[in-house]
Amino acid sequence: MRVLGVDPGLTRCGIGVVDGNPGRPITLVDVLVVGTPPGAEIGARLLGIEMQLERLIAEHRPDAIAVERVFSQHNVRTVMGTAQAGAVAIVAAARHGIPVALHTPSEVKAAVTGSGRADKDQVGAMVTRILRLSEAPKPADAADALALAICHLWRGAAINRLSAAAAKVPTSRLPHRHSR
Repeated sequence: MRVLGVDPGLTRCGIGVVDGNPGRPITLVDVLVVGTPPGAEIGARLLGIEMQLERLIAEHRPDAIAVERVFSQHNVRTVMGTAQAGAVAIVAAARHGIPVALHTPSEVKAAVTGSGRADKDQVGAMVTRILRLSEAPKPADAADALALAICHLWRGAAINRLSAAAAKVPTSRLPHRHSR
């Protein structure tokens, strides 16, 4: 399975692509950080991110796209930019018919490090170890994008197995709800 992970941001948007299956080694396919100038017009900034996403989607043909779910922050401007960049990734995935999953930062940290409170250095170290790299991807946005892709690869496969198992259970065997 090939997963493209997006760590959204207007100034720096991390995009990472990995291949793998649960229980097997995961390999790095590609990683980059798209930078846009803070003083540029918002439309131009979002278009720059979208063009790189489109290029990577066309080049690598991912099976799924994992995007970091926007979480509450005190800085509204940062939240808005993150949400806008994340929406660009979701629209690009929809344009290509690729399923999208949203993962919170704590889910990603827990998946790759075992702790939902891990710091950026710990995430980078585990991404380096999981992908068998000689050094951590830089900047941190690159490691975060790869962590999102790894998280989805592991969590998405488990969710798919559970859904498939649930679909096989005949409805006559499910507990019956009685209305009152």
